[in-house]
Amino acid sequence: MDNALYNTAILTLAAGIPHLGTLEAPHGHAEKTARLCGSRVAVDLCLDEAGRVCDFAQTVKACALGQAAAAILGQNVMGASVDELVKARDACRAMIKDGATPPAGRFAGLASLASVHDYPQRHESALLPFEAVAEAAQAAASAKSRIASGS
Repeated sequence: MDNALYNTAILTLAAGIPHLGTLEAPHGHAEKTARLCGSRVAVDLCLDEAGRVCDFAQTVKACALGQAAAAILGQNVMGASVDELVKARDACRAMIKDGATPPAGRFAGLASLASVHDYPQRHESALLPFEAVAEAAQAAASAKSRIASGS
C-alpha cells in the first residue's frame, strides 16, 4: 500500500461514508463503474422545488479512494444545487487529472484527494461518486423540467 496515497485522512474518510443505501422513489439515479478496477458507485437523489438536493443515498463498492470521495460527497451534498454538483465534478476531475487547485466552498474537502493526481490508474475510481451525482442531478432536473412543462 502506498502511504502517500492511502494516508490516514483517506482511510478515515473511507471508514465513514454517510447516506449509504437507496431511495424508494428518487428523482434522479446514476451508476458509474471504473473499467480498470471494477469499483462501482450508484447514487439516488431527490430535488426540492428550488432544485437543491433534499434526499440522497449512495451505494459504494469501491476502493478506499472511491469510498473517501463518496464520504466527502455524502458529508456535503444535502442542499447542493445541480450547478454546484456539476461544478464539483468538474473541479474534482481537473484536480485529479490535471493537478488543478482543489475547489473551495462546499466541496473543499476534495483537497484530501489531490495526491491521486500522481496515480493515473486511480483517477477513475476517485472520480466515480462525483461523476454519478452530477449525472443523477442533471437527470432529476431534466425530469422535473419535463413535468413542469407538461411534456
